[in-house]
Amino acid sequence: MPQGRLAVVGLGPGDAALMAPAARAELDRAQDIVGYTTYVRLAGPFAPGQIVHESDNRHELQRARAAFALAAQGRRVAVVSSGDPGVFAMAAAVLEVLDTTDDPGWRAVELAILPGISAAQAAAALAGAPLGHDFCVVSLSDNLKPWEVIERRLEAAAAADFVLALYNPVSLARPWQFDRALDLLRRHRAAATPVVLGRDVGRPGESLTVTSIGAMRAAAVDMRTVVIVGSSQTRTVARADGSSWVYTPRSYRDVPPGETG
Repeated sequence: MPQGRLAVVGLGPGDAALMAPAARAELDRAQDIVGYTTYVRLAGPFAPGQIVHESDNRHELQRARAAFALAAQGRRVAVVSSGDPGVFAMAAAVLEVLDTTDDPGWRAVELAILPGISAAQAAAALAGAPLGHDFCVVSLSDNLKPWEVIERRLEAAAAADFVLALYNPVSLARPWQFDRALDLLRRHRAAATPVVLGRDVGRPGESLTVTSIGAMRAAAVDMRTVVIVGSSQTRTVARADGSSWVYTPRSYRDVPPGETG
């Protein structure tokens, strides 16, 4: 039996032009495509004979096990993730399954992880360079970790003056958490601190909003929005069309409390 291959593929934000050529080539070579339905459809079109295995968004470990089972049969399998598969996505699930298996067939599978442009990177590029200095990436979803842990991490990152990229900011099941996070961040940020809202960046309906932490409200975001909250150093520059570029300088200077850079 030929050795199977399992490739975890980052699709980028959704625009085919922003997918790495190596990722596209991996998808084209795969016999089986495994992933969350929305992301599988972003990964197409597929050739006749390629088999698509779609599943619900929360079934990450089940998807990883199904992918290993297919690859252990000698098949070429691609597991798809939006953005980068190592950022709140399928690469960790695949490695967790591998870490906990005692199946020698699964361990014999050739495993590859192909990076992609993350949602934070795509939104940052559209806005300018808000991630130009040190930054943290935090998911506000408490499906897989307690909210108390999220609050501690936000507090530590805000106190350390990191730019923050916030994933999964709000959902119907937890409409209160984003406002709680904003209250926490406002204790460490001046009201004028720039905030970038990138929604569906790289997909139809893409939008970008530049606002401030003082004006920010939970009603402006949803699960398809990545939120970038500036540090004390983050600044805006006027564009010719009247909107603003947002950037965080590479050099750092002390800023008195209550002021922005």
